[in-house]
Amino acid sequence: MALSATPYKVELNITDLDRDVYANPRFTMARHPSETEDRLASRLLALALWYDESLSFGRGLSNVEEAALWQKTLDGRIAHWIEVGQPDADRLTWCSRRCERLSLMVYGERRVWESKVLAGVSLDNLSVVALPPKELSELAAGMSRSLDWTVMISGDTLFVTVDEEQHELPLTWLKGERHQR
Repeated sequence: MALSATPYKVELNITDLDRDVYANPRFTMARHPSETEDRLASRLLALALWYDESLSFGRGLSNVEEAALWQKTLDGRIAHWIEVGQPDADRLTWCSRRCERLSLMVYGERRVWESKVLAGVSLDNLSVVALPPKELSELAAGMSRSLDWTVMISGDTLFVTVDEEQHELPLTWLKGERHQR
């Protein structure tokens, strides 16, 4: 018997000082049985960083033809495809051909991936940002199934408050930028 996804109730309070975005989305998201806490936290941070009302979660791990997050136009085209993790060059190229804009949020130890994969990727619509591994793991450790996060974005830093505990996650842009069109 296959394991089923675990539901998480989420409330995000997003304050993006750079884009003048103030939102408080509430939703239920699924955690795939093979998904780590770091990946789940990365998906939530990606949602906050590139927040738009039309951004939604794809099936990602359970369906390779869908993004971790994506924004579709009214006619069904993919305006923004967001991946999380360290995909190979073929995956990035495949995703890039299906969307207007491709963003990648990298988590975990990235030195080998960056030199072997990212160095050889040249895509005009790609922007890549890396999360600091230690700070992400501290944020993700012991996440409850009911999440209430306050995320403030200022410059290249995410400030996340969870249960009166504050986490500062400086972002490192490896390719492109957040406001890429």
